[in-house]
Parts: sequence; C-alpha cells; structure tokens
Amino acid sequence: MIRGALICLTLLVSAAACGQDEPVARPSPTPTPTPTAEALPEPASEELTLPDGRRVAMRYEAGRGLSEQHYDPETGAWSHPRLVYGTETDPCQSIRLKEDEGTVTAIANFGRYCSDGEPPTESIAAVAVGDLKKWEHHLTRKFDGWARATVSDGGRKVTFVRNATHVRVRLVWTASEGFSDAVFRFSA
Repeated sequence: MIRGALICLTLLVSAAACGQDEPVARPSPTPTPTPTAEALPEPASEELTLPDGRRVAMRYEAGRGLSEQHYDPETGAWSHPRLVYGTETDPCQSIRLKEDEGTVTAIANFGRYCSDGEPPTESIAAVAVGDLKKWEHHLTRKFDGWARATVSDGGRKVTFVRNATHVRVRLVWTASEGFSDAVFRFSA
C-alpha cells in the first residue's frame, strides 16, 4: 500500500511538474523576401534619383576603388557595377552625387589612414551625361578634395572648386574637351 501511494505521489508530482512547463513554440518559417527589379544588388554609399526616374548609385569597394551602377526605369533593372576609378587606397569621405541639366557629377576621395582623420591623397572628380554608360574622371593627388561641382552651359560644362584659406583650386570639364588640368591659385 505504501508502495502504491509512492507511485501515485510520484505520478502526481510528475504530472504537476509537466503541467507547469511552457509549451515549446515551433519556429515559423520566415518568408524570404523576393528581390524586386528596383532593389540595388549591393548597398550604395550614395544614391541619386534623376528627374526622369533613372537612379545612379556609387560605392567605395575596398581594395578596388569607386564603382557605379545606374537604374533604368524602362527595363526595371540596374546595370552591372562599373569601376569608375581603380585604387587600393582606403575610401575617405562620403561620395557626393549631383545632377543638373542632365549632367551627373561625382566627388570622391581616397587615402591611407583617412578613416583615422588623415587627409585624402587621391581626389576624384567624375562626370557622366546621357545614358550614364561612360564616366570621365580626373585624379588630383595630395589634395583635400573638391568642395562642389557647378554645372553650366546647358550641361556641357562643369566646374569643380575648392576654396581654402591659402589656396583656390579650379578644375573644368567640358563635353567637347573633357577635363582640363587643375588650376591652383595661392594667396600670400
């Protein structure tokens, strides 16, 4: 009889303990997002939407340089990444994209230890027009980078400038001649 009571007590305690356990939730399968044609395949450092619905995206690729992709709303697809400027140095600051009068400009900088606060050693000015399949670029070495780009002459001329305390720098791109040499003017 004692043995039977112990068995019943054991079963009762076991049943009570089992009743207190929280039910184990089965993980529900997470739906995999379906990629859309509008989704950029890789995250961009900078993206710009043009007035006609096209988009331009640029990113720094470690050990490769500055790459570009553009989106065509008619096809609903992004172009394959294209290297605009190749370098193995580190990216410096953000990329600046701008569109005016159908001309797209980009400013990007590279240099060793830029992430630690060192100034850039490679400053890129880039321009594309039309279907954006061709980018022209200009490299200025050992330079703090371009401050802005101004488009004029119906999109056929771009002037990149940097005005600092002791130096004013200007770089001109034209549709007919491409990039000029950078002009440095030092003040006394």
